[in-house]
Amino acid sequence: MPSPDMRAGCAQCRDADPLQFEFSYAFQPIVDTHARKVFAHEALVRGPAGEPASSVLSRITADNRYSFDQACREKAIRIAASLNLPSHLSINFLPNAIYRPEVCIRSTLQAAKRYGFPVERIIFETVEGEQVSDGKWLAEILSEYKRIGFKTAIDDFGAGFAGLNLLADFQPDMVKLDMALIRGIDHSPPRRAIVAGVVSMCEQLSIGVIAEGIETRDEAHCLSDLGIRLMQGYWFGRPQFESAAREADIPWAI
Repeated sequence: MPSPDMRAGCAQCRDADPLQFEFSYAFQPIVDTHARKVFAHEALVRGPAGEPASSVLSRITADNRYSFDQACREKAIRIAASLNLPSHLSINFLPNAIYRPEVCIRSTLQAAKRYGFPVERIIFETVEGEQVSDGKWLAEILSEYKRIGFKTAIDDFGAGFAGLNLLADFQPDMVKLDMALIRGIDHSPPRRAIVAGVVSMCEQLSIGVIAEGIETRDEAHCLSDLGIRLMQGYWFGRPQFESAAREADIPWAI
């Protein structure tokens, strides 16, 4: 059940003044190396002129996190629609900024309808590293999003607080492996063994696996050998401010 802080947050989101700062997005491709297609673009928050994410996130407080979370969704969809993004759109959300998922999602659905962006092409990523006191509540949020038609993903899997306990309560469409597991995996038998185990587990649970933080061809090649086809990282494309990657620019040969 939602905490008193979450109930207060719903009122804050409804009654809050407009944010006192501007922000925008850069988009980084998530590629399907087997199909040689861009599967999705992750929307990464930036300052209004492309400043680093920290310039925005440092201004988030307990008083504005609810309205910021709602504004993020609307702006990501609006910019993606303006770019005629043909892929999925992956949006990070703040689990602790949600009171009732069926209520808090309304503005997202309205934005998708307003800008003509299909709901089934929106992925909601929750950052595993953001501590959530009630894992079953997080599972309830994700379950509601999935019921509505959104895709769901756990970001930074293996690095934070939810982990395997969350997967016991809810199976998202995808997990994104933490980049610390990916870095140098081609030279690390322990990392390869861990990733192979996660891939096997996810196959049994019908969960897709995305590897992120890939910086070298050898890392990409190793991950492909382990059965991972969805990948993200500087090797395939850096975030582009208010722009999307072209498939012709992706280095597909791994």
